[in-house]
Amino acid sequence: MTDLPGRENDPNENPFAMFGNPEQIAAAMRQFADMLSAPPTSGPVNWDMAKNIARHVVVAEGDPSVMEGERRQIVDALNLADLWLNEATSLPSGVSNPQAWSRSEWIEKTVPVWQKLCDPIAARMVETMSGTLGATGLPPEAQAMAGPLMGMMKQMGGMMVGQQIGQAVGSLALEVIGSTDIGLPLSDSAALLPGGVAAFSQGLETPAEEIRLYLALREAAHHRLFQHVPWLRANLLGAVEEYARGITVDASALEEQLRGLDINNPEQLQQALSGGNLLKPEETERQKAALSRLETMLALVEGWVGTVVDGAADGKLPSATALSETVRRRRATGGPAEQTFATLVGLELRPRRLREAAALWQALEADRGVDGRDAIWDHPDLMPTADDLDDPERFVRGEPELDLSSLEGTLRESPDTSGSSGGPGTPAASGEDGDDEKGRKDDGGGNGGA
Repeated sequence: MTDLPGRENDPNENPFAMFGNPEQIAAAMRQFADMLSAPPTSGPVNWDMAKNIARHVVVAEGDPSVMEGERRQIVDALNLADLWLNEATSLPSGVSNPQAWSRSEWIEKTVPVWQKLCDPIAARMVETMSGTLGATGLPPEAQAMAGPLMGMMKQMGGMMVGQQIGQAVGSLALEVIGSTDIGLPLSDSAALLPGGVAAFSQGLETPAEEIRLYLALREAAHHRLFQHVPWLRANLLGAVEEYARGITVDASALEEQLRGLDINNPEQLQQALSGGNLLKPEETERQKAALSRLETMLALVEGWVGTVVDGAADGKLPSATALSETVRRRRATGGPAEQTFATLVGLELRPRRLREAAALWQALEADRGVDGRDAIWDHPDLMPTADDLDDPERFVRGEPELDLSSLEGTLRESPDTSGSSGGPGTPAASGEDGDDEKGRKDDGGGNGGA
């Protein structure tokens, strides 16, 4: 009887009590089915499951379909913004098929890029996790015979990482405005999310039409850059991948998280996978260089977009300055992108030097005009470096070249101290040196700033 002392957990009263909570078992079985549904060649992460989890996150918060009126407003804003940008940049249009997305559509459209960014570190996590899961609680002789079990553990690790990625992407989808506002090219199509625009507008005493058009200007400007600077996309994504390759999984921390874990409890499994605690960057020079390159390039992209958008909106949008500052604060203080990347690849994706980058582009425009400013994007070797952000005027002027004429004259003079031939004071020598020096300046370029 259940009312007798000591009989509360008597298996004779409930023959299934020994198996744990039925709801937890059902949830675990559903996740197990998701895990088995992943094809063998799907890579380290079950991305179908990750997408489903991300969609569940946004649906739980409310994700209505885009109404026809909202779609028309977004498309019209993107088309008008693209026309305005023609006056502010020499780069041609990058808006060919403007779209309005729901949050679920944003997830669906951007997953291919997330997969490219996340798979390298996810593979490392799955390998470490499967080994730790397989070794936990097994004696050495059993581990030697656990080959098939290791395959199952690898699938389970992929499922667990997929849960983490799905939660992170879903949380990000609740806060994004378009396809480019995290600074990386997540889609080939220019798009805004009506829900994201509405959330951004809350608390702002600005007409909704102006806010929508300003955000459309930013989206369209990003797409001009990503579509007409052929090396930029690969440069940004390559820097993220390079940094991710230097990330290691803290096996001891993972084992500590998994020790005593109840695999029938999905919430406990998910809580154990706090990627920020398990992902540890190696402080190698190569990784530091990749991080510096990524941060500088993100700042340069944001700085250029802000400069171009301000120029396009000047005299047309009265609230452009206030909206520009709102966007700058949102990016500089670390928005959703920072938490998502810290979770997914152990990387804080924050352009830390937005004002310095904007000042550099403005100085270039003042000195060389719009065409000269945008010509810097022609080749990665022409781009400013992190040091150039400290002194934009020096980059605009070009690095001062070392004047070798006096040194060459001294070397010519040294065999014959009389100076009767080849000396720097003779007209012929002076003229030749001047021509040579001029040729060097024409060929040298000067730090990409010439």
